[in-house]
Amino acid sequence: MAEQREMKAPWHSGKMLCVAIFFIAAVITLVAISVVQNKPIQQKYKYGIVLDAGSSHTALYIYEWPAEKENNTGMVRQRHYCPVKGKGISSYAHNSSGAGLSLMHCIEEAKRKIDPAKHKETPVYLGATAGMRLLMEQDPKSAEKVLSSVKDTLSKTPFDFQGARIITGQQEGAFGWITVNYLGENFGKAAGTMGALDLGGASTQITFVSNQPIESPDNSMDFRLYGSDYQVYTHSFLCYGKDQVLKLALEKQLQSGETLLQDPCFHQGYSQDKQFKDVFDTPCVKTINKDDSKENFTHNGTGDFAQCQSSIQKVFNFSQCTSSRCSFNGVYQPPVVGTFGAFSAYYFVMNFLNLTGQSLEDTKRNLADYCKTPWNEIKQRYGERVKEKYLSEYCFSGTYILTLLENGYNFTEDTWRDITFIDKIEGSSAGWTLGYMLNLTNMIPAEAPDTPLMTHGGFVILILFLSIFLLVLLFLGHRFLGRPSCSSPKDIV
Repeated sequence: MAEQREMKAPWHSGKMLCVAIFFIAAVITLVAISVVQNKPIQQKYKYGIVLDAGSSHTALYIYEWPAEKENNTGMVRQRHYCPVKGKGISSYAHNSSGAGLSLMHCIEEAKRKIDPAKHKETPVYLGATAGMRLLMEQDPKSAEKVLSSVKDTLSKTPFDFQGARIITGQQEGAFGWITVNYLGENFGKAAGTMGALDLGGASTQITFVSNQPIESPDNSMDFRLYGSDYQVYTHSFLCYGKDQVLKLALEKQLQSGETLLQDPCFHQGYSQDKQFKDVFDTPCVKTINKDDSKENFTHNGTGDFAQCQSSIQKVFNFSQCTSSRCSFNGVYQPPVVGTFGAFSAYYFVMNFLNLTGQSLEDTKRNLADYCKTPWNEIKQRYGERVKEKYLSEYCFSGTYILTLLENGYNFTEDTWRDITFIDKIEGSSAGWTLGYMLNLTNMIPAEAPDTPLMTHGGFVILILFLSIFLLVLLFLGHRFLGRPSCSSPKDIV
């Protein structure tokens, strides 16, 4: 029997050694994964403020993101939007102090929306677009005074003021492209990016990744984002925002010197007395061929879509082109390719007209039906919820958008289907402001950010598996340790 016990002891010791090794390895693995996977979770947020000083109005945007996840895709989101009362800051050319004061209501609102403890570390930026670009061209001294006014106001807020500047049209287009693709989480993915179509009151931008080499260096910008290189085509057309184009179209019709204007882009029955200075008070309208003794003209509508489109086409130059291909006014543009997001005035106009999800052919037909609707009927339908000035211009604006996209940018019946008219993406407004802030704060990394070792669900499953495994080891260890080291009494007998 002693000999039998001597033979069982080594086998028993070896088995226990294996159990101990597995147990220790499992504990080490569990601890290591827990340390790597579970970083401290802090419910802290950072904030950024951008003021979009457009030609027709100014808007304040508040963005927020988890403080510990600044370089992760899609983490920055719009928290609040505040429209500044009144017109854009360029309208304060003769009352520059009013430009800064006009921002105070939204600044006070931002102070309430953001934790006071975060005010000092919250950057605030103001970017002025085409309205101020036009004012700088027309009256540089007044433009500088307006900028000084807003700088003085914003520098006195509790926030971290980072400057007020006029951004270029190319920057406006590129930042809009960054915004829609950041929010859509398109960067670094094989599916590719979405092109950006932006329409404001004084300018319009087109930006997309071409599948052809870009011939014009002036229309090319390079980015490295999330480990991928992007060369985008971008161009901004100053004076081709919907408000300035309306003045261009009216100027073309008023060149004959007539004081009674029959306009096919306004509804039958529409009639308003207007001043010539309201048409010619912009650098976009460079020719004044009228009798200076006449100050007013009568603007009547005839409501004819086909004639309206013909009238709008006169503000474009489709014949001039020294490159392989052009959009209009001699500007090089490669063929449009891929999907496009059309935002700002594109969305607001087409959404009002209920033309956001239709084919090109249906868009033309329905727009023609809308334009020929009498003015009295239009006012009865929408007059209670839309200001008369804006309501009167929807036929013109819709026809201009159609003409710009089809004849200007060369979208066809097939590529028209690739356009999505968008207001917001995942709760954040489509536009240049988010891309502007991301660029200035360097929150979009050039290389792809590190990803977690595994998903949260996978981590939970692994923990459950290892826990069960440890319990089994403990059970087996208990059974082996609990066995007697010698034979049972029955064997001795």
